[in-house]
Amino acid sequence: MSLHDTTRRDPTASVAARAATLVYGVTIYMLFLATFLYLIGFVAGVGVPKGIDDGELVGFGRAALINLALLGLFAVQHTIMARPAFKREWTKRIPAVIERSTFVLVTLLCLWLIVAWWQPMPGGIWNVETPALAALLWALSALGWGIVLLSTFLIDHFDLFGLRQVVSYAMARSPKRIAFRERSLYRLVRHPMMVGFIIAFWATPHMTLGHLFFAAVTTLYILFAIQIEEKTLIELHGDDYEAYCKRVPMIIPRMRRG
Repeated sequence: MSLHDTTRRDPTASVAARAATLVYGVTIYMLFLATFLYLIGFVAGVGVPKGIDDGELVGFGRAALINLALLGLFAVQHTIMARPAFKREWTKRIPAVIERSTFVLVTLLCLWLIVAWWQPMPGGIWNVETPALAALLWALSALGWGIVLLSTFLIDHFDLFGLRQVVSYAMARSPKRIAFRERSLYRLVRHPMMVGFIIAFWATPHMTLGHLFFAAVTTLYILFAIQIEEKTLIELHGDDYEAYCKRVPMIIPRMRRG
């Protein structure tokens, strides 16, 4: 669950300013959709010009350092820019209405760097040749990506990626504040989106050393980032979220009888 700062309606803003804001937000949202689809292909190594195991070999040590630096850049950016304190300072320099879209844009830049500069790390960990089992793993990976996407809609997909804010601004409307909601996957675990990423990254019939490195580092970051996010959510939602934490596990669903 998350809650993003809303923007105040500015009746004095010109039509041109509203239009430019809308174009900015919509463009970034379309870039997000394209990047999300490409990232699926990149991790799977299917249907994209460069997959996670493609590229010229540079040696294991150098590849590990480069890949770790790329993932570290993403982790630092995503952790810092998502914090309320940073948002408060950041919106003193940019219009609040485009804060979320700008966050998404910077996140996309980090992801593009990962895709472009990722170094392959050869070496097979496992290779499933049984067609039925391989198909099952591909299906599990697809399920993970589906959980990620569904989770965004269970929160507020268009708010999460900055589109709702710019549309409301363009139409001179005050965007509604998102209330704390507990439904569907969020009744099973508190962070289904992160669970989806973990499933998507690990479920593959062809696990190489490079893919393992990517999956392991991103999983560690997810587990770390969740701890920080939880503190932020408690600050935002108070007792409601603390009670939610007591009822619902973080990432591993409880087995319930009956």
